[in-house]
Amino acid sequence: MLIVMKPDASRSDIDRVVEVIEGLGLRGHTLPGENRTAIGITGNKGAVDSAHFENLPGVADAIRVTKPYKLISKELRPEKSVIKVGNAVIGGAELAIIAGPCAVENVEQVFKVAQDVAKSGAKFFRGGAFKPRTSPYAFQGMGEDGLKILAEVREQYGLNIVTEAMDERGIDLVEKYGDCIQIGARNMQNFSLLKYAGQTRKPILLKRGLSATLDEFLLAAEYIMSEGNYDVILCERGIRTFADHARNTLDLSIVPVVQRMSHLPIIVDPSHATGHNYMVNPMARAGVAAGADGLIIEVHPCPEEALCDGAQALTLAQYGELVEQVRKIYELVNENTFAVV
Repeated sequence: MLIVMKPDASRSDIDRVVEVIEGLGLRGHTLPGENRTAIGITGNKGAVDSAHFENLPGVADAIRVTKPYKLISKELRPEKSVIKVGNAVIGGAELAIIAGPCAVENVEQVFKVAQDVAKSGAKFFRGGAFKPRTSPYAFQGMGEDGLKILAEVREQYGLNIVTEAMDERGIDLVEKYGDCIQIGARNMQNFSLLKYAGQTRKPILLKRGLSATLDEFLLAAEYIMSEGNYDVILCERGIRTFADHARNTLDLSIVPVVQRMSHLPIIVDPSHATGHNYMVNPMARAGVAAGADGLIIEVHPCPEEALCDGAQALTLAQYGELVEQVRKIYELVNENTFAVV
C-alpha cells in the first residue's frame, strides 16, 4: 500500500502516518517528491486496511499496490529520482559519464586515465579493486590497496568513485573509500548482499544479471530499497542470448520500459555488453539516444596490456571522441525535457 500525503502535509503529519504503520508491525518508507510525499508500506503478508489512514491529518489517499514491487514504482514517486553521488548527481539534467579502467592495476595506470576523464568533464571514475573472474587464476584485483589508489584519484581530480563490492566486507571497504557501491551482474540476485547494501547510506549502482528479466531486475532494486537505502541506480550491461558476435546482447529496450515503470535512473554499460572495442562507441551512442541517464565506460592507456577485459577498453583518444559524440546526442534528445527556468 502507498499512502499519498497532501501537498501541504506537515512533518508531524508524515511522522504520525509512519507511527501508525509501525504500530501495525510494518515498515514505512518516506519518499519526498516535488509536489507531495508518498509513504510506502512493506512487511505486510496480506492487504492492509486503508481505514487505518483515511482520517489521519495530511493524508490524501491510500492506494493498494498490486505489483510485487512498491518502492521502485512511479506510483510511489511519479517524478524521476535524482541520485546524489559525492559532489555530483545521476538522473539530473546532465549526462552522467562514469569512466575508467576495468581494474586498478597500479598508480601510474589509474592516474593517467583519471587525468583524461577529469579533462573530459566527466564527474565519475570507475575502477575495480575487487574483480569477480570466471577463472580462479585470473587477476582478482588489488583489494583495499586498489581502493586507496581510487581515494587518491578523488582527492587529486575531484572525481567521484564508483567501484564494485562482492561481499559484505567489500561493501564496508567501498563505503569507507568510495562514493558509490557497484553490485555486479553476478550478484544481482545475491539477496543477502542486496539487503546488506540496503543498510548502507552510499548510493548503489545495480547491474542487471546475466539472464535477468525486467521483473527480476526491478525486484533486486526493491530488495535494496526495502532496507532503507533509496539511492539506487540501475545499469543495463547486456544479457546472454543465442548471439555470439558480441560478449552479451545489449537490451536497450529496457531503458524506456524502466523509465515508464520506475522513478529510478538507468544507465548503460556498452563495454561489458559488447566485449569489443569497436562496438563500444556505436552502442554508447545508441544507449544515449534510447534515453539512458548515463554511461559506464572502460578506458585504459594501453588496452593491449590490460590485466582485465582489454579487448573492450577504449584508448584515451577513443574515449575523448565518445564523450564529444554522446553529449551532442544527449542534448538533442533532451532539448525539450530540461527547460531553463
